[in-house]
Amino acid sequence: MQISSRFTVALHIFTCVDTFKDEYKITSDFLAGSINTNPVIIRKILTQLKNAGLITVARGTGGIELTRPLKEITFYDIYEAIEPIENGELFNFHENPNPKCPVGRNIHTLLDDKLKTIQLAMENEMKKYSVADLHTEMQELL
Repeated sequence: MQISSRFTVALHIFTCVDTFKDEYKITSDFLAGSINTNPVIIRKILTQLKNAGLITVARGTGGIELTRPLKEITFYDIYEAIEPIENGELFNFHENPNPKCPVGRNIHTLLDDKLKTIQLAMENEMKKYSVADLHTEMQELL
């Protein structure tokens, strides 16, 4: 299991929007320059963030704005927008373990609750951090 780089790219986007909002018009080309990737990739991520209601995007000359205060956008909100998980389950389970095998028959009993606990722990940890944390730490670095 690995969370794609789209999640950290999205965090980079939020940090750029916050850091440069008063100096530059934040466009996909501008973001692509900071992230060092193709603007098409940025536009796809921006679409996901927009669909999740986290940003608004002005077409043409561009401009990205956040829809909520920084402290109200958590890493989990961004993760949910960028890395949607199928059926709400982080871990994919093989569909039909052999019921004639004692392991196959019991594997769900052995793992389901543990995997759900792991997923909830990760999600709860992500909810502890917000874009405001990135703002504060970025200000310390500037």
